[in-house]
This record gives sequence, C-alpha cells and structure tokens, in this order.
Amino acid sequence: RLKEGAERIPLTIADADPVRGTITLVVQMVGKTTAQMATLKPGDCLRDVVGPLGAATHVARWGTAVVIGGGIGVAPAHPIAQALKAAGNTVISILGARTQSLLIMEEEMRRTSDEVIVCTDDGSYGLKGFVTHALSDFIAKRGKPDYVFAVGPVPMMKYVSLLTKEHGIPTMVSLNPIMVDGTGMCGGCRVTVGSEMKFACVDGPDFDGHQVDFDELMKRQAFYKQQERLAYQRMQERCRAETLAQTNPS
Repeated sequence: RLKEGAERIPLTIADADPVRGTITLVVQMVGKTTAQMATLKPGDCLRDVVGPLGAATHVARWGTAVVIGGGIGVAPAHPIAQALKAAGNTVISILGARTQSLLIMEEEMRRTSDEVIVCTDDGSYGLKGFVTHALSDFIAKRGKPDYVFAVGPVPMMKYVSLLTKEHGIPTMVSLNPIMVDGTGMCGGCRVTVGSEMKFACVDGPDFDGHQVDFDELMKRQAFYKQQERLAYQRMQERCRAETLAQTNPS
C-alpha cells in the first residue's frame, strides 16, 4: 500500500539482493495507485508491503526451458529465469513489447539466460511480430523445448498456451487477476483451472496454461475498468487543480 487507507495492489518481485536486504519491484503506470507510485522519489516510503504470498514457482531440471515475458511480464519472468538457470536448465528467453521503448530488463534477462530472443509488434527492435511467432519459429527450427513459462498480458498467455498445447509442451503461466487481500478471503482473484475454481493469490499465481479458462479471466479483468478509469481521471483533475493553485495563488 502506498499510504494508510490506500488500496493494496499485487506486484511480483522482479529481483532481490539478499546481502543488501532489498527487493526490486517494476511498476507500470496504468491507473490511480500506480500513477501515485510513479511520483515517489528516492528516500520516499511505501506504507507497507506484505509478502511473499501465494505458492512458489515449481522449478526442476527439465532440460531446455523457454521463458516468455510480454510487456511488463518480463519483470516477473526474470526471477523464474534465474531459478531455472540455477537448477541446471538451458534457458531461452523470449521478450516481447509493442515497441522498443517499452522493452524492459533486457540486460538482466541476458545475464541469466543462455539466449535471448527479442520481438516487437512494430519491428522497431529485434524480430517483427509477437512472442508466439518467435516461439513457433524456435520450435520449427530447433525442436520442442522441454518446458515453457509465460508471463504477461492474458491474451498473450492464452495464445502461447494454445500453441504449446498443439505441440504437447508442458506450459506454466503466471496469472494476474484482480486481487484485494491476498489471503483468499475475498475471492476476487478466482480463476477456473480445469474444472476447479482456484484463487490466484493462494493457489497460484502459477497454473497449467493448458487448463486455464482465459476467456473467463479476460472478462473478469475488465469488470472494474470503468471505475478504475474514473478514479484515475479524478486524480489527474485534482493534480491539475493543485498545480494551477500553486502557479496562480490568489
């Protein structure tokens, strides 16, 4: 939480330094709370941080593991790649972004991967196309990897899972549904996996991508879009009014 009375938002640890006792969080400014977090300066504080929550990512020595990070999903993909490499896997990372300026943590992923493939929707950097194109090309030229991890926008994870299911490649996705308390009490983060209802905050966030009902998840993700947009607009209007008052004091 940013401050007392503020909403709690779920963020995944992107990196950690046990010696310094620090964690790194990567925040994309998309709404009121993340916009407020973007105004923080060095030395400022968050009200509180609770975690880690949920179940740990299952990591084993599978052989060749492909880690796919789309957009802001590259951040939570980073520690997964680190753990897979430490477990003795050959790690191939596929990073996707709409355009080069939105690509994040490329150097960090290169340091922990055996190979990094970058693609952008507009072709401004790396391969032109989506991460599914890069994965399909990898399979066609070099054969099936032993495991795939995908983290990013829900549509991206859906189509990665459809592709890997077609090829019979085990696939884990890290889901980011609406969360409120992080303890499974509110039920806001529920997702359907196979024929079961799961809570992403306690049962996840990682699930078998071939079992997730992505269409239901996308509908739930959009449930509060209007309220989120209005809250963001009100915050912007208040900020403009405060700036105007400071610039033109009565």
